[in-house]
Amino acid sequence: MTGSRRPRGVPLILLGVAALVLSACDPGSGGTPAAGGASQPQASIRSMTAAPSAAMTPSAHPSSAASPSHSARAATVATAAAPAPSVGRTPPTPQPSVGRIPPPVPTTTRYAFPVRCSNVSYAHTHHDYPADDIFAATGCVVVSPVSGVVEYVTTVDAWNPATNYGYARGGLSFAVVGYDGVRYYGSHLSVLLPGIRVGVHVTAGQQVGNVGRTGDAAQPGISSHLHFGISWPTPPTGATGGYWWVRRGEVWPWPYLDAWRAGIQKSPAAEVAARRAAVGATPSCSVDC
Repeated sequence: MTGSRRPRGVPLILLGVAALVLSACDPGSGGTPAAGGASQPQASIRSMTAAPSAAMTPSAHPSSAASPSHSARAATVATAAAPAPSVGRTPPTPQPSVGRIPPPVPTTTRYAFPVRCSNVSYAHTHHDYPADDIFAATGCVVVSPVSGVVEYVTTVDAWNPATNYGYARGGLSFAVVGYDGVRYYGSHLSVLLPGIRVGVHVTAGQQVGNVGRTGDAAQPGISSHLHFGISWPTPPTGATGGYWWVRRGEVWPWPYLDAWRAGIQKSPAAEVAARRAAVGATPSCSVDC
């Protein structure tokens, strides 16, 4: 205390206690006296405020890493952040692409009488096998009797009376497999429209050609007519047109012609299926072979 005056009325022991308290509150100073002989707590406080020491950071503080309360708080936060597990939740069902939805299948089939003309006649009989000859003037319109796909066409009249091959007797002819699974055949046309070819889709009542006298209908004494036959599809086999004797007719058409002419939508599908089951899909030719 050399060079300083003691305040009046203050005991010496109290001054000593005050000095000790100031030294304890300033750990950075270490109680080191300044050049003037007094400790400097204010400088130490400013140093702590501006730049905290490394010893105060949690990563470097040993007691902070081992603190049970700190670990518990971290675990609580981690549990709350994680999404709760889905119990019993069904994943969403993938929706089909619009482009993969199949087109609807027709549940009914429309039928049309195959000849459009002012004067048409046909009988309830036919020579040798089930079919019908629908008589009409040459040039009368021939239409598809059903909506379906063209299965067979003959665009060249190859019939020769000297040979009289059965597959050539029809002259210009066509066959349509309807959406009902039945095959409908027409022959002796004078004209087959150019757009009627294998694989083309047609609708009931759509024109396919005109009535004529091609094939063996060109013989003297035979009037122009459309030979009309109903059967089931058969596999093609070479230039002769497959099982032509099946294609020319397997069930009587007249009950259906009568119905279609009257506007009644009568299907031959059941009768055709029964006939196919009775004789087989490819029976042998037995008449006019």
